[in-house]
Amino acid sequence: MTTTIALPAASKSSFFSFVALLLGAAALALGGVFLRHSELPPTASAVYRVALAIPIFFLLDMLSARAEPEPAGTQQPAQKSTPGIPFKLILVGFIFSGNLALYHWSMTLTTLANSNLLANLAPIFVVLGSRIFLGKRFKPGFLFGMLFALTGAFILIGHRLDFGSSYMAGNLLGLLTAVFYGSYLLAVSLVRSNYRTMTVMAWSSVGTFIVLLPITLLRGESLVPHTLHGVLMLVALAVVSHVGGQGLIAYALAKLPAAMSSITLLIQPVIATVFGAYLFHEYLSVTEFVGAVIILAGIVTARRFS
Repeated sequence: MTTTIALPAASKSSFFSFVALLLGAAALALGGVFLRHSELPPTASAVYRVALAIPIFFLLDMLSARAEPEPAGTQQPAQKSTPGIPFKLILVGFIFSGNLALYHWSMTLTTLANSNLLANLAPIFVVLGSRIFLGKRFKPGFLFGMLFALTGAFILIGHRLDFGSSYMAGNLLGLLTAVFYGSYLLAVSLVRSNYRTMTVMAWSSVGTFIVLLPITLLRGESLVPHTLHGVLMLVALAVVSHVGGQGLIAYALAKLPAAMSSITLLIQPVIATVFGAYLFHEYLSVTEFVGAVIILAGIVTARRFS
């Protein structure tokens, strides 16, 4: 006779949400590969990223509405029969569009390493936002884990950094990217208690598209891929990185604190480095390997004290 030890429902939920977060980070890291092979400029690629994802999200939302009950926090049953446009979710998309636009813009004005590192400072702004606006307090062990993980990110990318004066504008845009991404994670964490994952992603993607399309047109960027390969890269960016990556992250944010999630997402540069080694023969140095290990140790420490 065998016995099994069942995890409490809350523990199972937290575990699966953490796994979803890791898978989402991996899907986002693949986005860099798709962008590298895209035939369009970065912002134009981002337009397709959300535009192609929107109908998928709405389809998934209709399917999930039949199988998944409304989240417990929803207290407006009258809206179920006559649903309107959830403008707060569109505003979340506006925030995310700032993250995408600034990140892609920063890549044109500074080095790729600079923009990646500065964008990954988002956990700092999530923690600050949680403390200032939500009154949340954090254990010293959690803050130590966050700083440890951020130190690992500096070590991982540090040898490629160049903060020369000619890159000042791009570096500032990279820092603003972190502010917007941190704000986006906080916003999604707040609205997920009242909306299904796919509802959040569908309408926030609409908001992102509303902002990114005019920006792309004003910048004069081409919106026409030239080959089938170019089309497939845009489809992959939408399906894998946006539907898969951002969708899994939004799902996880319903169960995990935004601060913990933002630190866990620091695993993205680690995964991106692994992809770079495998796909582009950009192998890790000893220093980069040490940085990756420190990031992982920081994530584990922060999770232990969250």
